[in-house]
Amino acid sequence: MNLSNFLLLDGDPLLSNAFCTRVDSSQVIVAGANTRHMVKLMFDQQAKDYCYCDFTNEISVAELSSYLSRHHKIAGVLIFAEVYKSANATFKWIIDSLHPKRYLIEQHDQHYHLEPLDTPFRHNHLSCNQDPDSLAHLGD
Repeated sequence: MNLSNFLLLDGDPLLSNAFCTRVDSSQVIVAGANTRHMVKLMFDQQAKDYCYCDFTNEISVAELSSYLSRHHKIAGVLIFAEVYKSANATFKWIIDSLHPKRYLIEQHDQHYHLEPLDTPFRHNHLSCNQDPDSLAHLGD
């Protein structure tokens, strides 16, 4: 699968590092709270861009969405199955709000599989790929 312009949620740096090392991830955008790790992924040419995001803070997620809407056309969201399955309801709601195409990354015998997340997409102020002009009111 072409991962160009996919948003990788960096919920666990060890999982993200292993994934980015084994697949062609040089065109993914990484988001998470571990800036040092994300910069290293970019330095190692394993990520196209990164954006800090505290997924426990709705304002931080809205800023992520605004940044991505202005600078990238996100093709979908990638999240590790372990991270998603252990997440609380609020975090799952945020994931379901980011993009209609969401995939769980599962590892089987040193191979990665992407499984579509079948929960309903929730289009709202946290959704990526919105018209940047329509986001201008969010700062008011």
